[in-house]
Amino acid sequence: AAVGGERPQIVSHVQQALSYTVFDCKWVPRSARLLCLGSAARGTGVLQLYELHGARLELLREIEKPKPIKCGTFGATSLQQRYLATGDFDGNLNIWNLEAPEIPVYSVKGHKEIINSIDGVGGLGIGEGAPEIVTGSRDGTVKVWDPRQNDTPVANMEPVQGESKRDCWTVAFGNAYNQEERVVCAGYDNGDIKLFDLKTMSLRWETNIKNGVCSVEFDRKDINMNKLVVTSLEGKFHVFDMRTQHPTKGFASVSEKVQKSTIWQVRHLPQNRDIFMTSGGSGSLHLWKYEYPAQRSKKDSEGSEMGVAGSVSILQNVTLSTQPISSLDWSPDKKGLCVCGAFDQTVRVLIVTKLNKI
Repeated sequence: AAVGGERPQIVSHVQQALSYTVFDCKWVPRSARLLCLGSAARGTGVLQLYELHGARLELLREIEKPKPIKCGTFGATSLQQRYLATGDFDGNLNIWNLEAPEIPVYSVKGHKEIINSIDGVGGLGIGEGAPEIVTGSRDGTVKVWDPRQNDTPVANMEPVQGESKRDCWTVAFGNAYNQEERVVCAGYDNGDIKLFDLKTMSLRWETNIKNGVCSVEFDRKDINMNKLVVTSLEGKFHVFDMRTQHPTKGFASVSEKVQKSTIWQVRHLPQNRDIFMTSGGSGSLHLWKYEYPAQRSKKDSEGSEMGVAGSVSILQNVTLSTQPISSLDWSPDKKGLCVCGAFDQTVRVLIVTKLNKI
């Protein structure tokens, strides 16, 4: 794809050692600030707010919480408020005002067990419709919350009677391009992927990739479903073309084997939906580009439309740590600026160069 010197480089800009296990890190929208969320050695939760000053990170605030914090999102808040929603090890969904983070502005005991994953939509001026938060938990349920309503979820996707409960590892919103449409994709420890349509409150599609699903993300939340990347426990990821759903075959996909270790997360570059980064159990990051096929759909022998998958090429990869890189977040405002947290108790700010050349 990119030739010689034109290839993007992944440069480690700042490294910050932490005194706790970091599970998630997030850029604060419209700022040079970032958050690290995790678990202290004594089993409490940690929330740290840093500001990037040139080549160093300044700690602005550190707050301890009763339970370890697993995941966070700004996706359901306004740009004015920039409230952070978090899921913790006790199944609590909390929303914090970072200016006064002592007491949550919203709190609900959302799940019986740990909240593994959280996503938000309808905030930050992205996407149409109400602000909503989705949580996926070890208790097997996926719940959608409207923070303007009290303790009850607006949707609850749980195993049907007699079906064994699976650990939900990852959730993501998509298809929020108007006031009515919205989907949630959820991935589970047994390789199940389920697509819930929130407009019709039904299961729209499901498949199984035979390996635990670590991360799912649509290339954009606020457009007609376009592409979905799914990463797995066994070093493989799949890109589904979500434009055309075949009545029996579902969505076309292409898969790529990266390494033997887990692919913990995938994050699309906010400024270019065809570029995405995956983070791995071997402490590595891989930068990818998706190429569309000449035609994205074709007719099968019955005359039904079916999707055609494109191809994936690697732009760059780098190994930063001996431990898994478990979280990853692109800056929504500055192209190529990225933060990642690893189990070596380090947060790293990265700069990915030459992204405008691709």
